[in-house]
Amino acid sequence: MNTLKANVMNRIGIKKEAAVKLAVELNELLANYQIFYMNVRGFHWNIKGDKFFELHVKFEELYDDLVIKIDEIAERILTLEEVPAHSYKQYLKLSKVEPEEFVSEGNICVELTLNSLTEIIRKQREIMKEAAAADDEGTASIMSDYIREQEKLTWMYSAYIN
Repeated sequence: MNTLKANVMNRIGIKKEAAVKLAVELNELLANYQIFYMNVRGFHWNIKGDKFFELHVKFEELYDDLVIKIDEIAERILTLEEVPAHSYKQYLKLSKVEPEEFVSEGNICVELTLNSLTEIIRKQREIMKEAAAADDEGTASIMSDYIREQEKLTWMYSAYIN
């Protein structure tokens, strides 16, 4: 690789400027996921009522999936040769998903889950478009997979509360 190209491209062939921009967006997504994860943990721990057993299990499944995605997003940021956000101070500053406290009613927990999924899907679509423009198939593919999964979850959680 010639020196001029090396100064413009990172090791995976993405323009450094585009990689930085994608990493900023991915850090915002990471923050949303981290706050969502903590909310879902709280829903799992605090759920009460006649749907306890059903929702307790569903929230555990969801937070188990979220922790995997959190790690994948952080590793993608590192792959782009940038640094993932790694403090709650940063997460609270960057996240559009709001922290929830002391929520225990099933339908409210599901509604808050749907609101978070809507925000996360919106952000992922935005990142997917930016990744496509940067010729970053890796990031675009991850976002596409997440969107597909979460659209189905959105349908299922919506059916639950309706």
